[in-house]
Amino acid sequence: MQKEVSLQAEDDFLKTGMKRIYIAIAAAAAMFSAVTVSGQSKSFKLGQWTEIHSSIVKELNRSYVDSLPVDRIMRAGINAMLENLDPYTIYIPEEENEDLQMMLSKTYGGIGAVILKDKEANVVINEPYANSPAVKSGLRCGDEIILIDGQPTKGLTAQESSDRMKGKPGTTVNFKVLKGLSGDTTDVAIVRERIHIPDVEYVGMLDDTTGYISQSGFTDKVSDAVKEGYFKLKGQGMKRLVLDLRGNGGGLMNEAINIVSLFVPKGSLVVTAKGSTPESYREYRTTSEPVDTLIPLVIMVDSGSASSSEIVAGAIQDLDRGTIMGKRTFGKGLVQTVRPIAYNGQLKVTTAKYYTPSGRCVQAIDYSHRNEDGSVGHIPDSLTHEFKTAKGRTVRDGGGITPDIEIESPNYSRLVFSLVLNGIIDRYVIRYAKTHDSIPPVNEFHFSDADFEDFTAFAKEQDFDYRSSAETLFDQMKEELEEDGLSESMSDEIEALGKAIKIDKEQFIRLKKDEIIPFLEEEIAVRYYYQEAGIQIRLRYDEQLKKALEEKI
Repeated sequence: MQKEVSLQAEDDFLKTGMKRIYIAIAAAAAMFSAVTVSGQSKSFKLGQWTEIHSSIVKELNRSYVDSLPVDRIMRAGINAMLENLDPYTIYIPEEENEDLQMMLSKTYGGIGAVILKDKEANVVINEPYANSPAVKSGLRCGDEIILIDGQPTKGLTAQESSDRMKGKPGTTVNFKVLKGLSGDTTDVAIVRERIHIPDVEYVGMLDDTTGYISQSGFTDKVSDAVKEGYFKLKGQGMKRLVLDLRGNGGGLMNEAINIVSLFVPKGSLVVTAKGSTPESYREYRTTSEPVDTLIPLVIMVDSGSASSSEIVAGAIQDLDRGTIMGKRTFGKGLVQTVRPIAYNGQLKVTTAKYYTPSGRCVQAIDYSHRNEDGSVGHIPDSLTHEFKTAKGRTVRDGGGITPDIEIESPNYSRLVFSLVLNGIIDRYVIRYAKTHDSIPPVNEFHFSDADFEDFTAFAKEQDFDYRSSAETLFDQMKEELEEDGLSESMSDEIEALGKAIKIDKEQFIRLKKDEIIPFLEEEIAVRYYYQEAGIQIRLRYDEQLKKALEEKI
């Protein structure tokens, strides 16, 4: 009981004590910023802030009623401080350096599989990667790992399980596995490898003349993969190239520059970085000879295309080298640099804003107003500025890259989002893999009506929020009416409306069949033919891309 009281006291301290610390610091900063006649320097204020902070922590350590949770205070304090700057400046302690490497290079030491883990269940292999140690050792979707190096997986969290499965390449991890298809139990020893998750997810021909490259990130050497993909497609008769950057959140700026350099003359300006000092100004130009300056280019973007994706799209647009299609991009025009700090930590800090060749800053003018997905909200033209492309076309700043040709993105119902985010589709696919040894080739595979009936029966028994968007708004409206004291006087109307918009779970699933099936087909294909197969299924239903290919450029 004493331990519980102590932990509660620590939680209260974190919620209220740290808040008071930062209110005090903010108040001190505000007071000194108001005294403009003093001529106090930035360094003086910083020194004063540091001294106040140190003084408060020392006094807490000396006087606070309970044992001071120093580690938790330190991390909470650092995070609170950095969150007041921008979402991308973050502290990475030594123990999380591997996560940083994963972020920068998409590599880690392990067996190469995505797992599904409920705390009181075994680890389940959800999605193995092509040619991974997991696949080489015979693991497939639906197999359950009972023991990891003799340690039962029941009771472990997903993170604890993952940490035990990861490790230095060349080392061995031992599993006891319950096979999903046969039900047999077997021992499996797997030698860990350096797993790399490729940023170029798919390279293929969409028709006789149109090549297609799907790129999901900008980690180290992705430009080499794009270059290799270009030559592969050129050898297959490509006359036009689509580079798909939809949903690509960015990464290394130099890789963006290298990709642009494949298609523009050597020495072309790609991006300019400007920081807080004159010394931080820097122009980045292409330094290598291009592979093709004439092939028609289409760059597909959407609200999930950010950072380095926007560098590529902005440069190609400003240099009039290709056509940008889709929806306006995210609007992240900030450059981060990783700096080493004390005790082997890292600080990923925003050091500059970047500008396209025409001079546009991609960063949103008003960063506080964003869409629900974080992308830039509507900005009226009156708040933006005009810039000119290489051929004199007018483009605007204000946040993100506005496509040359806007094409609507698909809209999914709330039900589909709920099925995906609550793991209902993943769990069904695992169940499917346990009862199907194989499926037809990707181009022949289709989810049948009988299969969908099976999915419906499965999904309706699962516990998840299946309300429609209308029903969620109705529930919010009822709360507002309750607060306004109107619910009793309008009870009949509220009840009638509630009945009118209420839809049964099974009925709603059937209603959204055409939306759900593409997700099921994609996820099932990935389990049997790996990640490229998922892209092939996605292309089957990609109406936005189909409309883009109909445009004359």
